[in-house]
Amino acid sequence: MKVIAMVLAFLLNCTFANKEVAKKNKKSKLYAPQIECDIKAARIMNPEFIAKCPPGCQDAKYRVYGTDIYASFSSVCGAAIHSGIIDKSGGKILVQKVSGQSGYKGSYSNGIRSLSLPRWRESFIVSEGKPKKGVQYPSILDYSSVKSPSVKGGTSLRREYLTTASPLPDTQIVTSIPKPTIMTREFVSTTLKPTALPTTVPTTVTTKVMMVATSKHQHAMHKVRDIGSSHVHPAYSSVEAVASRQIQAVQGRIQNQAFRSTSSYASNRNIPRMNAGIQRQEPIASFRKPASSTVNLGFSSKEDLVPKPLEPVSQGNPNCKVDLSFLIDGSWSIGKRRFQIQKQFLKNVAQALDIGVAGPLMGIIQYGDEPSTEFNLKTYSNSKDLKNAIEKILQKGGLSNVGRALSFVNKNFFDDSNGNRGGAPNVAIVMVDGWPTDKVEEASRLARESGINIFFVTIEGPDENEKQNVIEPNFVDKAVCRTNGYYSINVPSWFSLHKIVQPLVKRVCDSDRLMCSKTCINSADIGFVIDGSSSVGTGNFRTILQFVANISKEFEISDTDTRIGAVQYTYEQRLEFSFDKYSTKQDVLNAIKRINYWSGGTSTGAAINYAFEQLFSKSKPNKRKIMILITDGRSYDDVRGPATAAHHNGIIAYSIGIAWAAQDELEAIATDPDREHSFFVDEFDSLYRFVPRIIQNICTEFNSQPRN
Repeated sequence: MKVIAMVLAFLLNCTFANKEVAKKNKKSKLYAPQIECDIKAARIMNPEFIAKCPPGCQDAKYRVYGTDIYASFSSVCGAAIHSGIIDKSGGKILVQKVSGQSGYKGSYSNGIRSLSLPRWRESFIVSEGKPKKGVQYPSILDYSSVKSPSVKGGTSLRREYLTTASPLPDTQIVTSIPKPTIMTREFVSTTLKPTALPTTVPTTVTTKVMMVATSKHQHAMHKVRDIGSSHVHPAYSSVEAVASRQIQAVQGRIQNQAFRSTSSYASNRNIPRMNAGIQRQEPIASFRKPASSTVNLGFSSKEDLVPKPLEPVSQGNPNCKVDLSFLIDGSWSIGKRRFQIQKQFLKNVAQALDIGVAGPLMGIIQYGDEPSTEFNLKTYSNSKDLKNAIEKILQKGGLSNVGRALSFVNKNFFDDSNGNRGGAPNVAIVMVDGWPTDKVEEASRLARESGINIFFVTIEGPDENEKQNVIEPNFVDKAVCRTNGYYSINVPSWFSLHKIVQPLVKRVCDSDRLMCSKTCINSADIGFVIDGSSSVGTGNFRTILQFVANISKEFEISDTDTRIGAVQYTYEQRLEFSFDKYSTKQDVLNAIKRINYWSGGTSTGAAINYAFEQLFSKSKPNKRKIMILITDGRSYDDVRGPATAAHHNGIIAYSIGIAWAAQDELEAIATDPDREHSFFVDEFDSLYRFVPRIIQNICTEFNSQPRN
């Protein structure tokens, strides 16, 4: 019985131990890596993963795009809070990548306002952080890129770390094998792998010839290392040859003495005696630091070990933070001389802009038959390096396919991997000699739709014989925002190109104007919901209509650009005109002027529902839907339910209150954050003051959308 009891106890212990091990293994499999609030799904390469979000990811700066299915440009943790999987305290989530969508609807949910987006190349969905049966989840996530280490003040400093063998006494002549010298060069912008130099055999002598030869050899090494090469520069090959001959001559005379001294030194230092018949010699081509610190090399150890920092580099003009691409004409028609003038113009612009990480960044695309990137936004971060790079650009030749170049910029250039900063306006300046050899209107429209501010600089033009070959007359007017010619500059001669440097820089750096240029494009369906109740009165109603007209005329209106619609309401609702009714700005302004005052009660909630069903339901899928509601009093019905439904269907709502309008209703109608979408004035005559601010808010909101 005693034996049986012992066996049972042993089996129980084993079973318990196995369970504990199984629990530990199970726990290890369920480990969820931590991610930060600002991590976007696009940065994580894993198609499916479990992660843990920290607290505090509900902040509006962690942008989210979509509802239920989110664009991969969204904050992962922000999307998880928006979908209700976790709250602001954080927690585990399961993320699955899915295909891109043709449109994403914004909505307000769980304290987070998600934004609408026409389309995006990749999506993801979020669910509870519970593993699926039989699925192994990574404990370490794979990221698409790693940010370069930041540098205080923006100065690019070089640091060198040197490890050498212990110095030997200067009274001895030694032939030995010390530890190899390790030279690690570290740049802030480029990380080089540590380079281990070949194993060396330093020979310490007090002969004057040896000192001179070694000193020359080391100076050559110092210069070549400074230019970042691990090989012998041709400029120093003669120095190396002289050093080699001098060292070999000296070594011949001291060989016997070196052998005798080696035996004595090895016995004192416990170094194995080397074969008397072998003299190991390091190839002269291998650059090295001497193991002994007593040989005078012509410069101090302090100079060698603590290099002087590079001169501080400008951070750039902070009042001109734009991401700029120059499309330069490399066609054969421009000629070599004018191509050089074009490059000088680019260098002058780079100098005037004051390129830097806190200011403007600039890349260049050269176009001919096909466009190609000379360098992107993140390649150069100061004007000096940029100007040097511009000077080295070679002409491509070919035709002047401007339309193809604009399509290339739209699809490829302003990408995060190329240095696009997101918050900075995207600007494309197109240099054209004469006329394009392909169509530009469609490519320009699509680029502007993506949020690129397009400037055209045209130089000279086609002569009488060439005009018959022009494919698209008046191409500039079709390519840029056509409100006032702000985005086009014509130069009569290449030799007067230098005169437009400052005017062009001034326009490019006007960030407010740049953001608002995007309202000229195919960006939105704007529906006005106008209170026509009896408390407004005929005179004040005309003031409201003027306010509507003032906002409308800031937009480029056409079938393919911004479209305007209007609804008037009292107890009832009336569709004044739909989005597809008028396709020119003048027709829209005339239609607004013809709206007749209705008079009656104030059912604002019913008006919002009506506007959604009769106006915004017919909006194009790739359009931003913007509702601007104007009212002078409290509604007789509920506004919260209809407003929430409108928000969930991707409508960005602005509320404009006058006189007796209720503040709580205005905030309920407006898209979050309220301070950017809700406005109030005491008098109708003060409405005009809100026009610039509303336009600016619409522009800023559009500018914050990611590029597709």
